[in-house]
Amino acid sequence: MIDATRYRRRRERLAGLMGRGLAVLSTAPERIRNRDAHYPFRFDSYFHYLCGFTEPEAVLVIVAGETTRSILFCRDKDLEREIWDGFRFGPDAAKAAFGLDEAYRIAELDQHLPQLLADQPTLFCDVGENGEWDGRLIQWLNAVRAQVRTGISAPGEIRDVRKLLDEMRLIKDEAELDTMRRAAIISARAHRRAMQATRPGRYEYEIEAELLHEFRAAGAQAPAYTPIVAGGANACVLHYVANDARLSESDLLLIDAGCELDGYASDITRTFPVQGRFLGPQREIYELVLAAQAAAIAQVQPGKLWQDPHDAAVRVLVQGFIDLGLCHGSVESVIESGDYRRFYMHRTGHWLGMDVHDCGDYKRDGQWRALEPGMVLTVEPGCYIRPGDGVPERFWNIGVRIEDDAVVTLKGCEIITAQAPKAIADIEALMRA
Repeated sequence: MIDATRYRRRRERLAGLMGRGLAVLSTAPERIRNRDAHYPFRFDSYFHYLCGFTEPEAVLVIVAGETTRSILFCRDKDLEREIWDGFRFGPDAAKAAFGLDEAYRIAELDQHLPQLLADQPTLFCDVGENGEWDGRLIQWLNAVRAQVRTGISAPGEIRDVRKLLDEMRLIKDEAELDTMRRAAIISARAHRRAMQATRPGRYEYEIEAELLHEFRAAGAQAPAYTPIVAGGANACVLHYVANDARLSESDLLLIDAGCELDGYASDITRTFPVQGRFLGPQREIYELVLAAQAAAIAQVQPGKLWQDPHDAAVRVLVQGFIDLGLCHGSVESVIESGDYRRFYMHRTGHWLGMDVHDCGDYKRDGQWRALEPGMVLTVEPGCYIRPGDGVPERFWNIGVRIEDDAVVTLKGCEIITAQAPKAIADIEALMRA
């Protein structure tokens, strides 16, 4: 069911932030995979956020001023093409379904845009995203500039509409949070399924298949990103996606995978032993990362700065590295020197929403921004120990990351991925079952 009112409110809010001007947003282009085969189409997040329209070849225009108008340009209603490619709304049905003021054929875009740009003070667009699209915007601007002797003026300013939309998208409304909770539950179930399917001798891609099956069977449209299924030393490669190695009894398996549901991403990482029990140094490193995550989650609350969860995780990790003989010196000296980055080289989280690395600035005026209710972020400390001079051999090739999705609430945070077990006893019990 399309909630046209929800999208209309967003467009009206954007128009209010614009003041006066014209916003032009295109959905994502279709991409050729090879020869005449396409990658699965996925709409542009900014475009979809404002109108909910999921078909390719579409452009949204918002006219802001004394009155607000929303205009969609989309593909024709073509019954012949529907035989080959499936349902199309067409302009008339799209106008009604998505609560738009006007809708036209995409073939009429070049005809209408110069007229819509005439006498507007500012053009709001996503300049720099796509060179071909930028070229079309310039053509329309030049068509208006050519009419200057008739008294028509072209926009004197071009602004990035994404700066306004980033702030809107950063704070999720209840409908968005509900979708993200459902996506998180599906992904958590997929991780549980993967744990139960894992055993020595299976291949990483077999476990990946278990994840993808659960995503799709539960109604998610796709993975939110390419899953990482990394056994043993592969877990020390942060963006490992080959997923083709055979799992050994002595391996830990790191899985970073989440589904996309109705345009919103989830993002979970779990690490667990292939043979079902944490042993020796694996347990030591896992308990350290789990403690670092707990310290970081405790800092996810309104008024805390974006940096606070990361700083809390780093202090716990550094103390652990010192205790285990991986780093030497005081906590402060190891942090100051950056020596810990040999084993922990990434941030503790990122914004999450329609994109897995979602939009929104992390600093304002050079200062880390404060967390606010409705923000959603990941909390994902890790430890990756490659063989090297001074690194005790018993820790070689251990890679651990634990990641959850957190919604900032009025009093703290809600971990929406909690159904994926991460306590050692819970993981071992699930794998025994």
